[in-house]
Amino acid sequence: MIELSEHSTPIEIQDLRFWKSGEKVEEISIAGPGNMNLVLRIKTNQRSVIFKQSKPFVKKFPQIPAPIDRIQVEHLFYQVLNDSGAMLDFVPQILGFDPENHLLLTEDLGIGKDFSDIYSEEKRLSLNEVDQLVHFLNLLHALPVNDFPDNLSMRRLNHEHIFNFPFLKENGFDLDTVQPGLQKLSLKFKQDQNLKMVIEALGERYLAPGKTLLHGDFYPGSWLQVNSGIKVIDPEFGFLGDREFDLGVFLAHMDMGLQSEEILSRILEQYKHPLENLLLNQYRGVEILRRLIGIAQLPLRLSLMQKEELLNFGKKLILS
Repeated sequence: MIELSEHSTPIEIQDLRFWKSGEKVEEISIAGPGNMNLVLRIKTNQRSVIFKQSKPFVKKFPQIPAPIDRIQVEHLFYQVLNDSGAMLDFVPQILGFDPENHLLLTEDLGIGKDFSDIYSEEKRLSLNEVDQLVHFLNLLHALPVNDFPDNLSMRRLNHEHIFNFPFLKENGFDLDTVQPGLQKLSLKFKQDQNLKMVIEALGERYLAPGKTLLHGDFYPGSWLQVNSGIKVIDPEFGFLGDREFDLGVFLAHMDMGLQSEEILSRILEQYKHPLENLLLNQYRGVEILRRLIGIAQLPLRLSLMQKEELLNFGKKLILS
């Protein structure tokens, strides 16, 4: 397999088979944080493109193994959305794909910024931004997709870090390294057997076959603001499942970003598909809990008291 890295040279990249006649690689840079995969911006004498390569581990946490074929799911997800026509404005166009080397080449959407600053700054989403994001989900969840990879290996990875690891009393992750006092606070939830039983059942449902094409990781780190509008990226967790999962994750991150009740209400008002409210609440609640006491931490600037309030709110949603 061709191994690319953050230190790849133009000569190494030039050897790939994606280039047009006379096209020469001139500049290579990192394109975004790339939590799961290596993501490079390649500038040539003709254009600028984005290269993504999956590895057999999580880029941000190399100690965590990850299915290397996840790039194929991402490629197919983009292909489905590209073919739909209605969603071209939201996702990059595919320019090339090399499954043998786990490489995906897409258009460069331009220098942009994700929405992670809702956690650490006084950023409030505008109603227009919310409407664009909900419109994406409305379109995505309406696509007539019956044949899509079950992506079970990636779902099992996600399942472990959503429904299991955060609720193990002894999981080797000292939450006091995140914020003093958080480890003790977490025990109230890790030792709640009734809560854990409901979460376990919800996790089994997450792994079961579904009917709606989901992004699978619809949170602010997957939303990119560029000059042409909001784009949605990183769909390697995509699968056919419960539409309540995507929407529940969306709402949970609005909770953790301390967005207004107006924003939360707007999301629910604008979403057009039928929902099972209990299921929506449970997915929303477990996303709050796993982000606060699991390994997939966010750049939150919350006091311990605020986190306790959110944890109790998440528990209430799960057990409602």
